[in-house]
Amino acid sequence: MQVTETLNEGLKRGYKIVVPAADLDAKVNEKLVEAQPEVEMKGFRKGKVPMALLKKQFGQRLMGEAMQEAVDGAMNKHFEESGDRPAMQPDVKMTNEDWKEGDDVEIEMSYEALPEIPEVDLKGIKLEKLVVKAGEGEVDEALANLAETAQDFKDRKKGTKSKDGDQVVIDFLGKVDGEAFDGGAAEDYPLVLGSGSFIPGFEEQLVGVKAGEEKEVNVTFPAEYGAENLAGKDAVFECTVKAVKEPVAAEINDELATKFGAEDLNALKEQIGERLEAEFAGAARAVMKRGLLDELDKLVDFDLPPSLLDAEAGQIAHQLWHEENPDVQGHDHPEIEATDEHKKLAGRRVRLGLLLAELGQKAEIEVTDAEMTQAVMNQARQYPGQERQFFEFVQQNPQMRQQLQAPIFEDKVVDYVFELAEVSEKEVSKDDLQKAVEALEDE
Repeated sequence: MQVTETLNEGLKRGYKIVVPAADLDAKVNEKLVEAQPEVEMKGFRKGKVPMALLKKQFGQRLMGEAMQEAVDGAMNKHFEESGDRPAMQPDVKMTNEDWKEGDDVEIEMSYEALPEIPEVDLKGIKLEKLVVKAGEGEVDEALANLAETAQDFKDRKKGTKSKDGDQVVIDFLGKVDGEAFDGGAAEDYPLVLGSGSFIPGFEEQLVGVKAGEEKEVNVTFPAEYGAENLAGKDAVFECTVKAVKEPVAAEINDELATKFGAEDLNALKEQIGERLEAEFAGAARAVMKRGLLDELDKLVDFDLPPSLLDAEAGQIAHQLWHEENPDVQGHDHPEIEATDEHKKLAGRRVRLGLLLAELGQKAEIEVTDAEMTQAVMNQARQYPGQERQFFEFVQQNPQMRQQLQAPIFEDKVVDYVFELAEVSEKEVSKDDLQKAVEALEDE
């Protein structure tokens, strides 16, 4: 097999590969010898079919396999010997299109090689870790927000009309064509106006009622209503308003704590403090990660494969265009050109991506099966009722698996670098941390 270099410019490589006809013939014969013991043919005992007859019968079919294996073998041998790693799938094509049996096979292969990644002194990197303590003020603020979500209701002043968001306590009796129907009656029912818990049009008609008032509510059941005997029917509900109540935040006490699964108020405060500090730590990590990437970006510079740059710049331009045009859901839109700004950002992302991949490979960092399973489960929760189908989709789709694996691998490499770098802690306020996070989003 003959391999001749035809292009070597920057990271671009080109080669001409010639597979001799004799090599192909030998590979076909090898396959026939391997298969001969199992072949049965009329007039011959199993395993005794003559080689010449086997070649006539199966030779053409095996020649295609032999050619593919020979080319794959030549490519693998080339990458082993050269040490090159292609940035993307090599472009391979057969140049002697008039090939016939007995001819050599001539192949052209071209690709862009991944660059040599320079060594980085990770221990020389200095980073700042922002630390926010969950003080009494932060815990009380979170507790107040929690109380808002667990709102209670208290009676409005006598004679006050109900508003959207109020709770009205009602007795009601529903009738269709003058006849009461099953499930259409209740007493002392607490209904929050605007909650959408009753059929359309019901709650709106109770806005403006007073305690003690009687009100007829006229509605039409939706055509797709679950009970066939009511679907699409007009109904009248005779309502008696027994109380009108305004929403108020729940009292912050032990009773509130038990609603959220805590033993008492002190235990709830402790839980909130732990949750807040976990949130602060997550935000601080994001800020420190950006700081690390900025430092790495300053430390390394190397040639980048144009194909990776173009693909990344195109993806960035496409994503930003959709963010600016949220009404366009599909991809039926004009071609989006990558700008110089997109290409600059793509350069940083590709450079850092290659560097982190190299650091992870040298440190033998891997994503475990358990980590991948957890990532798939987290993603599957976004498709309630279709989790099984999502799992099967991921198993059958290597590209999707790579999309889920990439951020896990990157975070593991980042944590590895954090351990080696010189990290100093700086205690800041919650507002300072928030500003630092917002600054990330603005960049």
